Amino acid sequence: MSIRLFLALALCASVVACSGYKRPPTAFHETLTQPYRLDSSDRLRIIVFGQTDLSNTYSIDQAGYIAFPLVGSVPARGKTQQELAVTLAKKLRQGYLRDPDVSVEVDTYRPVFIMGEVQNAGQYSFVAGMTVQNAIATAGGFSTRAQQQDVDITRQINGEILNGRVPISDPLRPGDTVYVRERYF
Repeated sequence: MSIRLFLALALCASVVACSGYKRPPTAFHETLTQPYRLDSSDRLRIIVFGQTDLSNTYSIDQAGYIAFPLVGSVPARGKTQQELAVTLAKKLRQGYLRDPDVSVEVDTYRPVFIMGEVQNAGQYSFVAGMTVQNAIATAGGFSTRAQQQDVDITRQINGEILNGRVPISDPLRPGDTVYVRERYF
């Protein structure tokens, strides 16, 4: 009887040890209250008031730049929408327009990726206000083997890739990768 109890305790201890719980770093949740930073695959709607030929949608390429008429390649990665608007206005003032008024809005955010124990793993469009639970629903819901209380998220913050485990009620950021783990029992 004592050997069975010992084996049961050893099994429980190994399952707990294998769970690999990793509390998310503090920067993980701090990014949720900071202004959105642009990155590759974001599509922007840029309006130069009074200049219909310049107002259009532009995509940020893999190198982090947008190709803007008259001024050429403009770095966008890591900037807020307001910072990019100021940069574009400065460049347009350099011999092209006297006093440009530029507005930058995100037309389409970069996608989120959902992997693991969901019905349809893959890449999905990010929607402002999206939570982990919304993203899982978009992927067809949990599989029958899914661990449903929390998930692992990979998020890039200031050029550094961070991992953490969060409840399914947590908000997502564009570009996040969600991994739904398999439950043990």
